[in-house]
Amino acid sequence: MVRIDSLSRSFGDIKAVDNLSFEVRPNEIFALLGPNGAGKTTAIKMILGMLRPDAGTVQFNGSQVSPDDNSYLSKIGYVPESCALYENLTGREYLEFIGNLHHLPESDVQRKTVKLLDILELGEASGQLLREYSKGMKQKILIISALLHDPDLIILDEPFSGLDANAVSVFKELFREQSRQGKAVIFCSHILEVVERLVDRILIIKDGKELASGTPEKIIEQTGHENLGRAFNELTGAKDIAVQARNIVDIIGNNNVNQRIEGEKHE
Repeated sequence: MVRIDSLSRSFGDIKAVDNLSFEVRPNEIFALLGPNGAGKTTAIKMILGMLRPDAGTVQFNGSQVSPDDNSYLSKIGYVPESCALYENLTGREYLEFIGNLHHLPESDVQRKTVKLLDILELGEASGQLLREYSKGMKQKILIISALLHDPDLIILDEPFSGLDANAVSVFKELFREQSRQGKAVIFCSHILEVVERLVDRILIIKDGKELASGTPEKIIEQTGHENLGRAFNELTGAKDIAVQARNIVDIIGNNNVNQRIEGEKHE
């Protein structure tokens, strides 16, 4: 489905993606993980053709991706990390707008819109402007709009942001079902407990380079830890988490003590 070969991209002196290679296959949920600034978003933008690589190639269904040709985008659904919506439209109008952009038959768009809004418990709010929606309601609209045209490749960047536990469960099962139907899913998230239970394979990167790849079980076993979160911490060079937390508490506590002492001096 998607093949990345020796991909590199720099911004000035900063190497955001450095000779990265991986493949995402049909029937697969693939996680691209890394700390902030690891290069995940840059890699995704090159897959989407939004950025031109300095070196390397991106192939989608055997054809090379290029910013000069966006015809393949009709087969991709993308949920960005930022919930960017046209907030002067209603929920129903926004989904209809997205359907029209993909040249879907109007009757199909209307039918899908009504049913999807009802399933996601947004039917009563379908006539409200998106700016009146809660964060979670907007996120539901964003995800469904990315899937409305039934894409072959689904790219999800922190898709569960703002969703309650019930909605997260629904969408996790939805993404599993999409992969069972032959779709390829690229999943980016910092919620590693969800990643561990949801995805088939993982690529962990830092400073644009590969650190580890394989199934969640394989990565956990290789690091000798009990879960993916601990394995991720070790691989990405995180300092002792407990020590960091205690240091923050100490600083906050000392600050409060100092403020109280200063207040007492002026009484």
